[in-house]
Amino acid sequence: RPWKRSWAEEGERMVKVTLVKSTIGEVKSVKATVAALGLTKIRSEKTFEDSPALQGQLKKVAHLVKVETV
Repeated sequence: RPWKRSWAEEGERMVKVTLVKSTIGEVKSVKATVAALGLTKIRSEKTFEDSPALQGQLKKVAHLVKVETV
């Protein structure tokens, strides 16, 4: 995939995402995005390669997660 190489050209940037707030009371699309990220319980963490698709997901759930560059 050529877009992937141009996005993370200076090395594979990694992002650690931690769920810090519950999804109770959120709309279905936000709950689905959190589930798609693989975050099930509060304080659960996952590490991802940075990409435009991931940045879009993180923007949608920014009020529920903490994002750190690894």
